Amino acid sequence: MTEYIHDQDYFDKTYTEDEFNLKEFEVCNFTGCDFTRCNFIGVTFTDCTFTNCDFSNAKINHVAFRGVNFIDCQVLDVNFSMCDKLIFEIHFKDCILDFAKFYDLKMKGTSFTNCSMIAIDFMNTDLTDVLFENCNLHKAVFHNTVANKADFTTSYNFSIDPEKNKIKKASFSLAGLKGLVEKHELIIRG
Repeated sequence: MTEYIHDQDYFDKTYTEDEFNLKEFEVCNFTGCDFTRCNFIGVTFTDCTFTNCDFSNAKINHVAFRGVNFIDCQVLDVNFSMCDKLIFEIHFKDCILDFAKFYDLKMKGTSFTNCSMIAIDFMNTDLTDVLFENCNLHKAVFHNTVANKADFTTSYNFSIDPEKNKIKKASFSLAGLKGLVEKHELIIRG
């Protein structure tokens, strides 16, 4: 049976492998917590905030993220693709998301602000209306991605092939145009 937890604050705690299984958290705050050993199964987070937490290499199978904010967190090599896709809503600010996987997810309206997103995987992902504000997208994978109306204006180091992705009405800076024509090996000066 699922345990329901509401309006709780957690500080500086290191969690074990199965400590979160079959729990539902609503309006909870986690600060300075270590989730690196966790193997989340059947967990729901609704309107929760994680601040200065470490999720690196955590297993998050069948986890629901609904209105969840990650602030100043390490989320290295986490595979979000097995998350509950119903009302999947997350936002990241000042996070390290290197090597994370978001393939096959609908992430409409998600915001990534001041994040390191090196080698992140957005294959087959719906990124409609997503904000990439001042993010390092070096070696990020965009393949069969829908990024219509996405805002890449202040982000950098990305390479997106317009022939293999949908980017209608997406926003780019003049400096970012290089990332759209990189495969053509053009030399752009300016």
